Amino acid sequence: MGKFGRSWQLMKTSLGVLRKDKEIMIFPILSFVASAIILVSFFIGFYFLGLPSMETSLWLWAVLTILIYFVLFFIVIFFNTAIIGCANIRLNGGDPTVADGFRIASQNIGRILIWALISATIGMILQAIRERAGWAGKIIAGIIGFAWTYVTFFIIPVLIFEKKGIAPSIRRSASLFKQTWGETIIGTFGFGIIFFLLALLGIIPIVLGALLGSTTGIVIGVIIAFFYWAIIGVVASAANGIYVAAMYQYATKKQLPSDFDPSLIPPPVSGF
Repeated sequence: MGKFGRSWQLMKTSLGVLRKDKEIMIFPILSFVASAIILVSFFIGFYFLGLPSMETSLWLWAVLTILIYFVLFFIVIFFNTAIIGCANIRLNGGDPTVADGFRIASQNIGRILIWALISATIGMILQAIRERAGWAGKIIAGIIGFAWTYVTFFIIPVLIFEKKGIAPSIRRSASLFKQTWGETIIGTFGFGIIFFLLALLGIIPIVLGALLGSTTGIVIGVIIAFFYWAIIGVVASAANGIYVAAMYQYATKKQLPSDFDPSLIPPPVSGF
């Protein structure tokens, strides 16, 4: 079986986990809500306290930007850790609960904090390159960001399951990616294409609302589309987190993680 066949099976496995443990989707929902609350809180604070002048308070803007980046990265990584932790339990034959996800994430809070700080720093550097180096900077930042994303693809499972430090975990993640680069890239792009095509369906209610020729119809169409896209986003986030866990098991055990429910794994695809 080739890389495409294994990637397809791992994608099916990830979706199978999500079907069996729909409660995992609570984590991306909580991640979105928590991030929204943080952003709204900052904006409300600026509104009531007044925005500091960029010229006279450059240091304050820098500190606030770093703080916002750090908090948002921490929230996302914390809940991704919960998703991966629950997925790992299911892939090992267990029956995870939401409490299990919070427990695993909480037990690794120190590692999450450090990784969030590093991720936020890298994110700010790449953003600065995009903004200050023109189109060339956008290309450079895009290439570096793409490489960094895949080099650190396995960083969370390595951190929480192997209990390594940050530097050893990055090296370990890079090593695992080198071993499974085909399956990793094919799977992530495969999920991206699937959910992008599903997201396109959200345009339908907007178009239908516009065809009705009324403002009310358009508003209703936009509302329906918004909730549909929100659901797609939640499912995509959960599925991608589960895929990381499935890929980690495949990379470390050298076999497809099918013991939790063999019926969810399709037979080998002929020709792959």
